[in-house]
Amino acid sequence: MNIIDQVYIDGAFVTPHGSDMFDLFNPASAEVIGQVRLGDAQDTRAAIAAAKRAFGAFSRTSKAERIALLHRLGDAMQARAADLTEAVIMEYGAPVSASAWMGDYAAASFHLAAQILEGYDFTRQIGTARVTMEPLGVVGLITPWNANALFICQKLAMVIASGSTCVIKPSEMSALQTQIVTEALHEAGVPAGVFNIVNGRGDVVGAEISASPDIAKISFTGSTVTGRAILRTAAETMKRVTLELGGKSPTVILDDADIAQAVPFALGVGYGNSGQACIAGTRILVPAARLAEFEAAFKAAAETIQSGDPRDPKTAIGPMVSVRQWDRVQSYIRKGLEEGATLLAGGEGRPAGTENGWYVKPTIFTNVRNDMTIAREEIFGPVLVIIPYGSDAEAIAIANDTDFGLHAYIAGTDPARIRAVSDELVAGRVLINGAAMEPLAPFGGFKQSGIGRENGVFGLEAFLEPKAVMG
Repeated sequence: MNIIDQVYIDGAFVTPHGSDMFDLFNPASAEVIGQVRLGDAQDTRAAIAAAKRAFGAFSRTSKAERIALLHRLGDAMQARAADLTEAVIMEYGAPVSASAWMGDYAAASFHLAAQILEGYDFTRQIGTARVTMEPLGVVGLITPWNANALFICQKLAMVIASGSTCVIKPSEMSALQTQIVTEALHEAGVPAGVFNIVNGRGDVVGAEISASPDIAKISFTGSTVTGRAILRTAAETMKRVTLELGGKSPTVILDDADIAQAVPFALGVGYGNSGQACIAGTRILVPAARLAEFEAAFKAAAETIQSGDPRDPKTAIGPMVSVRQWDRVQSYIRKGLEEGATLLAGGEGRPAGTENGWYVKPTIFTNVRNDMTIAREEIFGPVLVIIPYGSDAEAIAIANDTDFGLHAYIAGTDPARIRAVSDELVAGRVLINGAAMEPLAPFGGFKQSGIGRENGVFGLEAFLEPKAVMG
C-alpha cells in the first residue's frame, strides 16, 4: 500500500494542513493500491506565498543559470524514467507497449525548453521602443490524469525558462506519478519556492489558485467544463490564462487514400492513450463511394486490437482510469445505439477475460450523422464513429461542424489536394498521413478546445509580458 502524506512547499516535503485521504486505484484490477493525503486552501495559500517570495530573486536569474537548471531537471527526470513508467502502468493502466514515452517526454521537455531559451532574445528594438519580455510572476499549473507527469514537466519547464515561479495542482488520481516527479525535481536543486506542488481536489486547491490575487496566470489542461469555470473565476483578477481543453477531432480520409495505410493511421490516432486523449481522432470521415470497403477494413482491423492487461506487450488499449470513466464510456455506447448508429465493432461491456478491471471493447460505429451525440461530445474512451461524405467540400464542412478545434488528421496521396484541405480545417494542429508530432510547434486549439498555445517559443511567451520603453 502506497501512502503519500506530504506535499511540496518552499523547497521541502511537508505534512499538509488538509487531512482528507483519497484512495488510489489500479484500474487494471479495480483494487486500492494506496492513498494520498490532500492539501486544502491553507496549504495552497502557503504554496502561493512561497512562490511569491521566490519570484523576486528567480526572475533576476540569467539565461545561463536557467538553462543549466533546466538541463539538471531533464537529467533528474531521465534518471527516474523507469520508476515513472511503472507508476503510469500501475495507477493509470497505460499499456507497457506505449507507456515509456511519457517518462522520456517529461525529461525531454526540460532539455527542449533549454534549447528554446538559448536562442530567445528577451529584449528587442521595435521602432523607437525598447521592448523587454518580462516574467509574469506566480503561475498556477493544473494538470490532468491522462498524462499527469508529462504535463507537470512540460508546463514547469516553460515557467522556469521564463523566470516565473509556480504552484502546481496535479490530478489527485495520479499521486504516484506526482511523487516521483517531485522527488526528481527536488534532487535537481531548484531554489526553494520556485515550484510548489499541492495534491488536492479541483474545487478546493484549484479554486484557491483560480481566485488568488497573487496568481498572475493559470495554465490548465483538462475538460472544457472545468476550463470555463477557471476562466470565469480568473476574470475577477484579470489573470492570464492558457486553457488546453477538449476535442472531437476529425480524421479525413480522402478518396485517393491507400486503405492499407489509412486504416491503421486512423485507428492509431483514435485509440491512442487508450482513447483517453484530447487529441484523439474520434470522427472518421470516409468517402461515401468507398464506405463499404472502409467499413470492412475497419471492422477487420478493430477485431485484432487487444484491450486488456496493460502489462501484456500485445495490449494496445488499457483500462479506463476509473469506474466513473468506464461508466461514462458505456453510457455513450448505449447512446449511440439508441440514436440509431450501427455497431461495426466492439460494444457494451468488458472484453473477454477482463472481468475485474475497467476495460472497454475497441468500439466503432458506422451509419453515423454528425448531429448525433456520439459525433458531437467528447467520449474520452476507445469509441470511434464513421461518417460518410460526398465531396472534399462536404468533408471539410463536416470536419469543421463541431464545437471543438484542437486537432485534425488527413489521409491521402495527392500533396496539393491534402494541402488544400488542411488549409480549410479549423484546428490548432493538422497531422498528415501519420506524420510525427513536432515538439517545437504550437499546441492548442480553436473554439472550445481552449485559449492560447503551449510548446516552443509560443509556450515560452505564454509566461511573459511585453513592456515597451520609449525615450
